Amino acid sequence: MTEHSTFDPTTGIWNDSLSGNFLWSRNNFGEGRPDVMAPFTFSLSDRVWREISLLPGYSMAGNICGRFYANVSVSVSLLKAMGKSIEAAKEQMAGMLGHVPADLDIPLVPLSRWAMLRAIPKMLRLARRERQGAKQIPNYLETMPALFQSLRDRIAQTKTKSQLIEIWHRDIFSRLSSDIWIVGGSAQPLESLMKLKRTLTALVGEADANSLFSGLSSEEEMLASLGPVVGMAQVAQGKMSASEYMARYGHRGPHEAELSMPRPAEDPQWLERQLAEYEKNPVDVEALLARRRAEFESAWQRLQERYPRQADKLRRQIDKVGPAARLREAVRDEVTRFLWVERSWALRAGELSDLGEDIFMLTIDEALALLSGNKAAIAYIPTRKQAYARYRALPPYPMIIRGSFDAFQWAADPNRRNDIYDASTAAPVSMSSTIRGFAGATGRVEGRVRVLMGPEQGDQLQPGEILVAVTTNVGWTPIFPRAAAVVTDVGAPLSHAAIVARELGIPAVVGCGSATTRLRTGDRVRVDGGQGTVDMLDGE
Repeated sequence: MTEHSTFDPTTGIWNDSLSGNFLWSRNNFGEGRPDVMAPFTFSLSDRVWREISLLPGYSMAGNICGRFYANVSVSVSLLKAMGKSIEAAKEQMAGMLGHVPADLDIPLVPLSRWAMLRAIPKMLRLARRERQGAKQIPNYLETMPALFQSLRDRIAQTKTKSQLIEIWHRDIFSRLSSDIWIVGGSAQPLESLMKLKRTLTALVGEADANSLFSGLSSEEEMLASLGPVVGMAQVAQGKMSASEYMARYGHRGPHEAELSMPRPAEDPQWLERQLAEYEKNPVDVEALLARRRAEFESAWQRLQERYPRQADKLRRQIDKVGPAARLREAVRDEVTRFLWVERSWALRAGELSDLGEDIFMLTIDEALALLSGNKAAIAYIPTRKQAYARYRALPPYPMIIRGSFDAFQWAADPNRRNDIYDASTAAPVSMSSTIRGFAGATGRVEGRVRVLMGPEQGDQLQPGEILVAVTTNVGWTPIFPRAAAVVTDVGAPLSHAAIVARELGIPAVVGCGSATTRLRTGDRVRVDGGQGTVDMLDGE
């Protein structure tokens, strides 16, 4: 566990908000990890984050009552110690973590000059490893699919516990330790892309800037997030077989980051159910993509006419957006594929130890100890299962938490907010008829709301309704084409909802914080994706 961990092994309660006065955010991270995490799942993430920790005793991320949060205080403190203002640090992080409200103080980690001097060599090493990781991306993308299948086959054929331990150390943990730098390398262009977005917004406005940041899929290469929805249409039209779809996209789903939950390819009826929904409300996805490409060209023409002297330079920069986004998504796709290897290993460990799926109630260290003959942690499984079930029964927690947080006390409060929780003060509930978030994808539309708490409820979304959800990920993608607009509590400009909505030409406002609590199915709203606002119209 991390040095600051507050994990209680006897109860399974894990609450890193109790480790100090920090500001935590699950914006964007909440999209990638929307589920309550089993102990096994978080323990693997914890190992990875420990690898990149710059400050002894502090982690860049943590587990708050089963959910994954980034420690904003640590990140901002480091940036401030490097000479950036708090405002500049917030702006630098906005693309990934979303806005931190101006009136919300960020508790800082006290950093001595000596602590910073000690951190500098590690920062330089991490930057060097990210650069090396970026160079390894082509080989990584080429070799991972075959390695994935080979490892899963070997795990399935493993007969002894010692062999399984060897596979973990030699083939899985070694990859986790190296792949984090490939992921980091794929994200390197993000900061410069966000600078470009701000430049374009200043020149042509939010709407045209969003249009110029769309068209990320080329004729030759599809953005990975769009693969499942385009593939679904191809299967329905007889252009792709079901087996080919599962080979390409069967590892992608709404619960893909939670190792205790099955992948779509593990459910023989999953694709059949998705196709049944598609056939009820078929959508011409290719037409949506073509319309978006046309909007891109129109926005570019307007920029070219207004700023002819800057046009060539800006076009060279804009032309880098698509390849950078596709590369980042392709890496993320293969990382997600490898999560299935980790799940396969855990399931095999459960079989060899006679624990079955209860293995996910152990941490990776405890699972390895069990395979080596130490059964002490088995006694904790019943209470951990109870804690896990209680956490899963709660609504998603606030996207921003400041200070100590008790999930059960928060959930019991009838006046709770799910955008911000500040332990130091009772933040007032907004009474405005306008909900604000990020400008995710341009466009303005009025319609009726459909609040969905998970993609499993996707059959309830009727064509032309406005999808409102806590967060979305690739598992939601097949639902998007039926929506007139998308509104999420959690998200940032580079989040899944924003990227996919821009590609499909669907207005989107992301990172609203409280849309799912302030809106109800049937409410009439006006969504302005260019301005990042949702106006509540009932009663006008």
